[in-house]
Amino acid sequence: AFVELQARLIETTGKIKQLQTQMRTKESEKKRAYLTLEELRQLPDDTNTYKTIGKVFILEPRSLLANEQEQKLNDSETAISSMQTSKEYLEKQLGELENNIRELLQQDPVLARQILSMTVQ
Repeated sequence: AFVELQARLIETTGKIKQLQTQMRTKESEKKRAYLTLEELRQLPDDTNTYKTIGKVFILEPRSLLANEQEQKLNDSETAISSMQTSKEYLEKQLGELENNIRELLQQDPVLARQILSMTVQ
């Protein structure tokens, strides 16, 4: 039972770390979209604006680029919100697993001594 709980604990911790990395990436995308949008809003409507596609620059209306950045901003916010919900759920699971391990070790002092006597090499 201890090994199962420990494996689930390690798996859940890994998922939380992965989610945190994804959230940082989305935060970065959100910030980039916000800053780009702020710059685009300062430009007059008749300004020539270009969109990069690979190594190519394509002439696009300012309004179209602004709409794309707004969409990226909204998508990032939605994704971050969803990831935050998932993270909270995983953190709750992690707490429950830690409590289960603690209870198991309190109920079985022999197991607790065996675990404490093991050396990690």
